[in-house]
Amino acid sequence: MKITPARRINGRVHLPGDKSISHRAAIIASLATGPSRIANFSPSDDCAATLSCLEKLGVGIERHGDSVRVECGGGLRPAAAILDCGNSGSTIRMLAGVLAGQDFVSTLTGDDSLRSRPMKRIIEPLKMMGAEVKSREGRPPLTVVGTKPLKAIRYELPVASAQVKTCVLLAGLHAEGVTEVLEKNGETRDHTERMLACFGVPIKSLVDDSGSRTTSISLNQGFSGRDISIPGDVSSAAFLIAAAALLPGSRLDIEGVGINPTRTMFLKQLQSFGLAIDIEDSGDDCNEPVGNVHVTPGAGFDSKGNLIPVRGGLIPQLIDELPLLAVVGSQLHGGIEIRDARELRSKESDRISATVKNLRAMGADVQEFEDGLVVAGPTLLRGTRVDSYGDHRIAMAFTVAALIAEGDSEIAGADCVAVSFPKFFEVLESIVER
Repeated sequence: MKITPARRINGRVHLPGDKSISHRAAIIASLATGPSRIANFSPSDDCAATLSCLEKLGVGIERHGDSVRVECGGGLRPAAAILDCGNSGSTIRMLAGVLAGQDFVSTLTGDDSLRSRPMKRIIEPLKMMGAEVKSREGRPPLTVVGTKPLKAIRYELPVASAQVKTCVLLAGLHAEGVTEVLEKNGETRDHTERMLACFGVPIKSLVDDSGSRTTSISLNQGFSGRDISIPGDVSSAAFLIAAAALLPGSRLDIEGVGINPTRTMFLKQLQSFGLAIDIEDSGDDCNEPVGNVHVTPGAGFDSKGNLIPVRGGLIPQLIDELPLLAVVGSQLHGGIEIRDARELRSKESDRISATVKNLRAMGADVQEFEDGLVVAGPTLLRGTRVDSYGDHRIAMAFTVAALIAEGDSEIAGADCVAVSFPKFFEVLESIVER
């Protein structure tokens, strides 16, 4: 994809459904009695992989545009073939939790990228609950030998991971007793808890005096399908908002986007840098807060010239936006430091390495560490050829970098944006002024 520098961003958009919430809506609906209708379901390849796997497990799936009807009569059934999760870590980790509590054997795999990603963090708690999980040295394919019922456990997350938390909670629906998940290393996304409650599943989440959160769930006593609507994807919105932030004189309005507090830290970071951005609460969809985001003309960064640190408890709340934040940091007086983010090396690509290599190719001064990077700023980026490394978030982050660069750029492997935001380039082109 060839990217020409932009003068400003100007427009109003309504984004496709949130990918994280869409995964959970489809999976939880597949466990309900009766049909569910999901409006504004994500068009991403990742969520398509979840629907495909559910179909192979006997779930009735009907898709009409951005609306999906989900119904499973009589429970899940053994798949006649291996379940292909594509590039989706959410699909394989969440479904593993569901399948651990069935009375049949399932095998889950994915593309080359997914088969290289670590799965020990879900294998260990599922084994503790009584399921047998076979892997290739802790990586997919995963063969899940289900056990019915599972044993309830109290499990402390070794790293902050919403996918691991979700895996254990979904397994807990099929476990005798009360399953508890303890989070001490930073707050993670709570979409699963909100979606389960939306479907009427009893679930509790308590925070103690130390700030640790314990979420508990009991053996599923049955719940009914329902109609829900998915908010616009705030992680997709982040790239458009960053582009507007980096191009003076821009005006951008994004309507109906999810503003879950565990997902808006990127927007708060931009506000802390001096960006004039307004987040307007307009209600909720299925326990998820929804609002409108406005970036106003004259918005710009007002950093104080000091290196801005991003680390610790902030990392889980910024994990998808960290490569983009590094691009933004290249324009801050004093630059940005991102640490405690070793998790980035186990995403669709090694996102630390990919971000460092691409920023250096565009002329930025970057230091790489095992758990992060430091980007000096401000830097006049130069247009060049950069590599997506097959990673949708790297492709979109460096499209934003290309918009502010001097000279044209080329994004190699740009078609990978379909993993989360298939119409990213079309939407972006509709609001770019040159």
